[in-house]
Amino acid sequence: MADAAGDERQWWFTVLGPVGARRGERQLDAGSPRQRALLAVLLLRDGRVTSAPELVRALWGENPPPDAMAALRRYVCQLREALDPDAGLLVSEADGHALRIGAGGFDLTRAERLAAEAEQARRAGDPARARELLTQALDLWTDAPLAGAPGPYCATWRARLEERRLPLLESRLALDLEAGQHARVVAELTALTAEHPLRERLQELLMLALYRSNRQAEALAAYADTRRLLAQARGIAPSLGLRELRRRILRADPLPPAPKGGRSGSAGGGAERGRPAQLPHDARDFTGRAALVEELIAHLGAGRGSGPALCAVGGIGGVGKTALAVHVAHAVRPFFPGGQLYVDLQGSGPRPAEPEAVLGAFLRALGISDCAIPEGVGARAALYRSVLDGCRVLVLLDNARDAAQVCPLLPGTDGCAALITSRNRLAHLPGTYVVALDVMRLPEALALFTHITGEGGEDARTVVSACGCLPLAIRIAAARLVARRAWTAADLVPKLADERRRLDELQAGDLGIKATFELGYGQLAPRQARAFRLVALPCGPDISLGAAAAVLGLGTEEARRTLEFLVDTSLLESPAPDRYRYHDLVRLYARACAERDESPEQCEAARSRLLDHYLATAARVYTMNRPGEPLLDHLEPTRYPGLAFEDRESALEWLYTEAGNLLACARASAGGAMLRRAADLLLVTKDLSDSGTGARQYEQTIVRLLTAALEARDARAEGRLRLLMIHLHIMAGRLAEADREARAAMALRRHCADPVLASHALNESGIIAGLQGRHEDAEALLTQALAAYRSYGNQNSAASVLGNLARTYQDTGRITEGVNLAEQCLALYRGIGATVRLATGHYELGVALTQAGRPEDALRQLEQAVAIYQDSRQCLWEAMTYWRMAEAHLAADRPAQAAERAEEALAILQGPSGRWARANALTVLGHALRQTGHADRAQVCWQEALDTYEALGSPEAPAVRRLLP
Repeated sequence: MADAAGDERQWWFTVLGPVGARRGERQLDAGSPRQRALLAVLLLRDGRVTSAPELVRALWGENPPPDAMAALRRYVCQLREALDPDAGLLVSEADGHALRIGAGGFDLTRAERLAAEAEQARRAGDPARARELLTQALDLWTDAPLAGAPGPYCATWRARLEERRLPLLESRLALDLEAGQHARVVAELTALTAEHPLRERLQELLMLALYRSNRQAEALAAYADTRRLLAQARGIAPSLGLRELRRRILRADPLPPAPKGGRSGSAGGGAERGRPAQLPHDARDFTGRAALVEELIAHLGAGRGSGPALCAVGGIGGVGKTALAVHVAHAVRPFFPGGQLYVDLQGSGPRPAEPEAVLGAFLRALGISDCAIPEGVGARAALYRSVLDGCRVLVLLDNARDAAQVCPLLPGTDGCAALITSRNRLAHLPGTYVVALDVMRLPEALALFTHITGEGGEDARTVVSACGCLPLAIRIAAARLVARRAWTAADLVPKLADERRRLDELQAGDLGIKATFELGYGQLAPRQARAFRLVALPCGPDISLGAAAAVLGLGTEEARRTLEFLVDTSLLESPAPDRYRYHDLVRLYARACAERDESPEQCEAARSRLLDHYLATAARVYTMNRPGEPLLDHLEPTRYPGLAFEDRESALEWLYTEAGNLLACARASAGGAMLRRAADLLLVTKDLSDSGTGARQYEQTIVRLLTAALEARDARAEGRLRLLMIHLHIMAGRLAEADREARAAMALRRHCADPVLASHALNESGIIAGLQGRHEDAEALLTQALAAYRSYGNQNSAASVLGNLARTYQDTGRITEGVNLAEQCLALYRGIGATVRLATGHYELGVALTQAGRPEDALRQLEQAVAIYQDSRQCLWEAMTYWRMAEAHLAADRPAQAAERAEEALAILQGPSGRWARANALTVLGHALRQTGHADRAQVCWQEALDTYEALGSPEAPAVRRLLP
């Protein structure tokens, strides 16, 4: 706190929480409660003198004790002593007293100042700053205002200070909604409206947050609850604002669009007679790139007094570098009345233009006769710069090969400018503003296609997407359509759908995407060409340096040098350090090169090295999270090493960053010798399904590999994949499907000697039996699973079974025994040094303690669990823990807190994999809402929960159905 952070002489006083005083870092003893009340009264009087009788009434009310005046004098003396008499803060004047803190800090004053600054920031159009200031102000309320201070004066001010806090809180929540954080805000607003049910602004914000979270029925139910509560308590109807918001929700009004703005940056003009005007024509259908056009215009037009303005545009072939440069060059012609020079340097071809020849052509265009043009690059460049001195000329150097080709052609004096395009990066040209041109955004690409062909709609969008939003590809597709009057965009869709034929289809006359890419590929050395081909084989969205090194069979540094060269030639992109990706069409071309120039065995070996890399690395991450589980001893062996990690955080970062690539690699490895390794890769990346990261893709990958395992009659791979399907079905509440998979897994365990399958099949079957209410079967299966895990030293999974058994004991009324088993589960996790699995121990014990009627103890366990799940990015388990915390708060008769925790669970549970858990949270939320008087909204929650339970065939449905009328 800025006001409190001075030296040892700096005072800081607080009333927005416990009444107190601090000097520097030293907290002062404010004395007894009545003495703290005296300090609060004097602080809130803001330096004004308060008479002794007034102070007595403030501390004791209208009926003070007989010795009140004597006690007051004693409190004043003690307070003056505590505040250092030499400081002179507490003064006595005319039978009264005042506290004058001078330059000292006061939390209430600071809160008011921050609130005022927040309002100024909001009016100035800086909502982020306004929210930051409001958060700082609200943080000053550390507890109930004037905590520990008795007396009527403090009681009155306590209510006032709370009333001052609520508008600040409402303003901050409104800014959160403006920033699109509606799902997160719902949890906070649900608790606040339960605490302040008649505060209409909070109800309005809640309705809006629910509506923007696609929870229209709940938003309308919240209005109905508010209308009823206002009628019962005050006999009034909701405000006009609430009624208007309800009408908007009933009409399903769309959210207002975000404000858009922008300037057009294009200008034109004719060339002065006798000056060069060599620019190619500006394409009439030039589309999009508005911000970039403005940017380049600003840089080229601002070249004053510090040498020539230099801009370079880089990017892959066909991305529209030349079209952009020509368009910008025409726009800035008025800035360059001395003329415009243009040359195609043919840098992507086999015979790039020679600088000496280009300089000769430029000099002739500038009026120098042939006989006056010297020989040699150096002499011509010197004359060229001399001729341009004092002129204002723009030089457009298109399709440059490298800096060596460009440097002699650059003007050397103020007023001139050069605009360069190249497939190679020219970032090392001194003083050059470099732009890396990407493909068009989809709306721009669609606008270009529509402008050329006159066709829009979904088929046009599909064509443009198949072209990867690459301008050249779009122009080729559009040209084919225009040349065939009987065709529509729908006729192009199937032709471009086949990836193996797409490049051949993108050919129109002399224009062809394949030929454009061939120019760059043909310039690569053999090692670079091999890297270009092989790194395109993986199917993930991008590829890390480590994975690419595995594909190539190279060391990390050698792989980096090779890949960075491909980036410099625009054949590869680098969206982040040590990460690489292809444009979609470039990837297709590179794969075609791999099929043509690599043998099938070489391609298969590259894919196998990649799978080894991912499996070995993911296995390390898995065991770092699960010490005491010897799964590494039961995985398929890998020949290519994986990555090592210094700590668990970097391991988790790798896992979640690589999620899409891991699943893509597994899907591509469904056949032949790689099937078992692919199944094991899914086994050791199981945390992805519980985190919500690509849960749907994870399930689709399992299905694909399971189909391959059945075709190959590989019982080991099939069994492990069925285990993963069982887990997904359980977490999603699909118990019938989970039971069917479990029976198949139990049958397979008899046909293959796989301890992983044997033990996990028993455990999962026991979990399913418990959830279905078959408690005797559950106990028997879990007991067998515990023995199976212990038989091969799997302490981690043994702890998990103890937690599952604890739940079974609770379900059958053995509450104390259930708590004991949960405590054993937690102790075992601690003993083996578990990390993320330690959260499971806390979770199980928290659930058991809630059942045992010890909600406060349960919450302490669950709070530890949720912190670990958050740190481990286990979103689904984090949400389930919030649901359990809501149950504990309900058990402790705290419905407002229960509602807030349930809302936090719902904010996380958005995807299909969390439907069952979402229904559980909605059920608890309904109970909490009913207890806080929000019966209509409770009914909406229960109805949604019931719909989900019935769709899943969950056993919870009958109990929820009984809650509804």
